Amino acid sequence: MPSPFPGMDPFIEGQRWQDFHTTLIGLLKESLVPVVRPKYSVDIGQDVYLISKEDLPERVVEPDLGLVEASEEMRSESGSSTAAMATLTPAVLTLPDPPRRKQKYLSIRDRENRKVVTVIELLSPTNESPSDGYIEYLSKRENILATRTNLVELDFLRRGKRLPTREGLPPADYYAFICRAPRYPKVEVYYWTLRRSLPAIPIPLAACDADVSLDLQEAFTKTYDRSGYDYVLDYRRPTEPPLEDADEEWARTLLPKACPP
Repeated sequence: MPSPFPGMDPFIEGQRWQDFHTTLIGLLKESLVPVVRPKYSVDIGQDVYLISKEDLPERVVEPDLGLVEASEEMRSESGSSTAAMATLTPAVLTLPDPPRRKQKYLSIRDRENRKVVTVIELLSPTNESPSDGYIEYLSKRENILATRTNLVELDFLRRGKRLPTREGLPPADYYAFICRAPRYPKVEVYYWTLRRSLPAIPIPLAACDADVSLDLQEAFTKTYDRSGYDYVLDYRRPTEPPLEDADEEWARTLLPKACPP
């Protein structure tokens, strides 16, 4: 059964985001391979974040103490103190396993020289969290653009801090940012509301090649169908984040067919 919504399904964000992110990335690759071959390959890459209890990436910190190998002279001078060291039997415990979040992205490479020409990011709540996650992603963004690589960012989230632009973003629920390396810092911003279908957007390649088209709605529809979201999503629960009143009323008119009695 297809999604009851014409475009993005707002119930996914609060219930199945991680699964949606992973599945959609794979289907975006599936859509791109036929239109960029044989000159380009499409690879799935993965970032790994350490996250705190608040689901935010943690900073890397320097240790307070370090151990270095001592010289022979230093070892002989400290021999007497080592012998006098107290002997205690330690308790052997287990450190907590730090929570990690893996996030996939796409890179389009020139097959001849293996150079990355375009990176495609599907933003996650970690990227848009108001603290370290947001800062960490912006740092990655700057590094990509500094290498003269095209960058496409897909923002299918309604909650979180939007990517910064000097001018204010047009009001919308969802965005696609397309930054072409030769035109940096200019960025093309596609935007649409919950009530519209997802657009087809251009994907830039090397400067000598024309853009290819990526149909986001087609990829979303395949993701929804293959993941069985028609029965996995609980449409009786409120959306997270909540919809505006007008959108909530509109959404409820679409849901009776999706909600079993």
